[in-house]
Amino acid sequence: MGEVAFIALGSNIGDRQAHLELARRELAALPGCRLLGVTVPEETEPFGPPGQAPYLNQMIALETDLDPHALLRALHDIEARAGRVRGERWGARTLDLDIVKFGERQISDATLVVPHPGLREREFWRRELTQLEGTR
Repeated sequence: MGEVAFIALGSNIGDRQAHLELARRELAALPGCRLLGVTVPEETEPFGPPGQAPYLNQMIALETDLDPHALLRALHDIEARAGRVRGERWGARTLDLDIVKFGERQISDATLVVPHPGLREREFWRRELTQLEGTR
């Protein structure tokens, strides 16, 4: 198998738990991928525009043969199947999937930045990442 990607899952519209379950199921079923670990879902305050409902978040460790950009395309496909509509930046969404880390790679281009720049601002991501890195 390939590298380990750490993916943040979040939802603050509709059945949040069902959206996270869909994402976990579909990520584990991606060709050349194997789910290694999952954190416990937790509720967090939203970033972005005021008036949003709280998010349900969790992180997974996914061993993958996909390259980072192919994985990002797969994440966008899963978000779309969950009913995500890309509109207002940092607005409410049925499902948000972010590549937080991808092995030891550092990527910065027009479509992908890894490690995710939000890692510095999201204490719960750092904590979840530490939990998952400790299980490998």
